[in-house]
Amino acid sequence: MNQKGCIDVDTFQGACQCGAVKYSVAPGPARQTVCHCRMCQRATGNAFAPLMEVDNDRITWTGYAKTFRSSNIAERGFCDECGTPLFYRMIDRDTTEFMAGTIDTDIVFHPVENYGAESRLSWVFGLAAVAEQETVIPADQPIVSHQFDHGS
Repeated sequence: MNQKGCIDVDTFQGACQCGAVKYSVAPGPARQTVCHCRMCQRATGNAFAPLMEVDNDRITWTGYAKTFRSSNIAERGFCDECGTPLFYRMIDRDTTEFMAGTIDTDIVFHPVENYGAESRLSWVFGLAAVAEQETVIPADQPIVSHQFDHGS
């Protein structure tokens, strides 16, 4: 992996929402970026894709991620059961870029680059100034999640 902008990370795990596809990444360098390109916006259903790039030989998979070749240069992996977008991978490159939201632990995430800046949505710049509110779940109306508990 190109060491430009890489940080060393400890072992981390991740998974899709239903738990059918899990991964573990051994310690080593990682490159953290945010991509605003239209393909990433469409593939994630979001304004941008926060990505953590690691060498493929450090990844151990449980389950099988289905892939979609989204362009002549890249493919994207997702869970065929729940649809969670898991990764972006350049064709013929020996790295995988995991969607940061699929990582189980609260990792230090300091992007070193914004890709696809020409497609960045204008409202993204103002997010830091928007009021915050924690998720509030009424005691008499608990939410029953069908999400896999990644911590178990």
